[in-house]
Amino acid sequence: MSLLLASVLAGALAASPPSVDPRLSILDAMKEELERNRTRLKLGENPPPYFISYSVKDLTQSYVAARYGALFDDSTSRDRRVFADVRVGSHELDNSVNEEFDFNFSLKGTSYTTRKEAPLDDDLTALRTALWLITDEKYKGGLFNLLKKKGEAVYVVDDPKKPPSFSREQPSSFIGPQVSYTFDRARWAALVRKVSSRFNEAGKIFDTDVRVTADKEVRYFVNSEGSRILTEQTFYGVHIYAVTRADDGQLLDDSRDYYGFREAELPSDERLMKEAEGLIQELLALRAAPAIDPYTGPAILEAEAAGVLFHEAVGHRLEGDRMDNDAEGKTYKGQIGRAVLPPFITIVDDPTLSNLGGKSLNGYYRYDDEGIPAQRVPLVQGGVLKNFLVSRHPVDGFLQSNGHGRAQLNRRPVARMANLITTSTKQVSDAELKQMLIAEAKRQGKPYGLIIRDIQGGNTNTSSFGYQAFKGIPRLVYRVGARDGKETLVRGVEVVGTPLSAVSKIVATGKTQGVFNGFCGAESGNVPVSTVAPATLLREIELQRVIEGRDRPPLLPSPASEPPQRAEVR
Repeated sequence: MSLLLASVLAGALAASPPSVDPRLSILDAMKEELERNRTRLKLGENPPPYFISYSVKDLTQSYVAARYGALFDDSTSRDRRVFADVRVGSHELDNSVNEEFDFNFSLKGTSYTTRKEAPLDDDLTALRTALWLITDEKYKGGLFNLLKKKGEAVYVVDDPKKPPSFSREQPSSFIGPQVSYTFDRARWAALVRKVSSRFNEAGKIFDTDVRVTADKEVRYFVNSEGSRILTEQTFYGVHIYAVTRADDGQLLDDSRDYYGFREAELPSDERLMKEAEGLIQELLALRAAPAIDPYTGPAILEAEAAGVLFHEAVGHRLEGDRMDNDAEGKTYKGQIGRAVLPPFITIVDDPTLSNLGGKSLNGYYRYDDEGIPAQRVPLVQGGVLKNFLVSRHPVDGFLQSNGHGRAQLNRRPVARMANLITTSTKQVSDAELKQMLIAEAKRQGKPYGLIIRDIQGGNTNTSSFGYQAFKGIPRLVYRVGARDGKETLVRGVEVVGTPLSAVSKIVATGKTQGVFNGFCGAESGNVPVSTVAPATLLREIELQRVIEGRDRPPLLPSPASEPPQRAEVR
């Protein structure tokens, strides 16, 4: 009897249907609303949309942050954002314009702006309602822009090389696995208190911020071509930041940042305490370091600083959307097949690479924000320009996306860098690179050269309305004596330059690549990126003086550095 019952139960279990992934119901609802709008949305004699895509990003964020040894922030939040791309016209000419130059300057249709949020509940009717309103708004605005765009053509000479408005692509289908999201709040809260309290003992450091962050993004994407994509990704970070002032009033800050796709990739408590100690010693050394005057001469940018140089001076100018924007300087337009860098330099951008040398790369992803598979793109080969980073906004000569349309939350995707990797065939050891620096300083009659060992980040101007320039913000700059090679820490300058001039003066590189992980802010918001590069010797670099603060430091010592005063008992 028991054997028969077990047999029946086993048969029933084998026949039971597999569990349905609840995430797929959200994709189904998005597709249903998309098809309803694709087949029925039309205003009078005007054309219906020829393309629609929906993206829903479900973001969960947790973080703890401490200052002065006490917890200041402890938060968890969840948000769902919607982006709808509704295109009217055709692939050759549609309504798309740069958001900052939207034609719709009139007040028509602006009495109410649809909120671009999705319900946190998996309420499919509520989700479809949000998509319905956004699609209606985008369709009307799209018709307006298309008619204005056609009207402007009356005054503009036809450009036979002007690419289509939108690329034709094959649909993609991908359902990624569910990804575990953990956050050991108790451990991290105790750690940020402990690390930040160490700065209290340093005396001269008057402010700190130590935080641990944990993000999880679930991205749902469908379009009218048949793409159907679901991905999940977690992203963790530890950030240590501290501030002091030199005796002359200059504000000095320093930081450490660590990233990983899993919580286990973050540094141990022991390492973070050691890194905090190193940061303290750097800041105290910077306080005592001499400020130097503006400088033009040879310099070595160590690996992370060199990566920022290539990112700012070269990478941004290879983002394809800039090639079809009259507000942009278009530095490399028409340069395909020509030498733009020294012949020993090669640059690729590879979002398919998740780590290098055991270190996670921030710019990794499977599909971009337009549903196109991520692709490795050779940009510069042996100094010769080969390609641009392309979204679904085509570039003259490059009519297909190479998977680089990226955006923060519900911003409009544009071509952006991911993992920008620079390699060199003219490599020397670190010792040889320093000797080359000294020799170049002597050749130029300079009393010293510079080594930039660490950099905070940078920014650049690519617009046609301003000067083509970039700026790097170094933290650790060393003066290297041309006579004795002695290294002296200095402060008070930042790297500036024009891109074509700066990169043309690369002399040689080191052998070891370094990784700089961070976030890049541009037209489509902040996106995670990585730069990988070797230390780089430049024949000439320009440093300008930073803004000279003259503010006094705090007049009294920190309460944490003095014993508590006890009230007298009478």
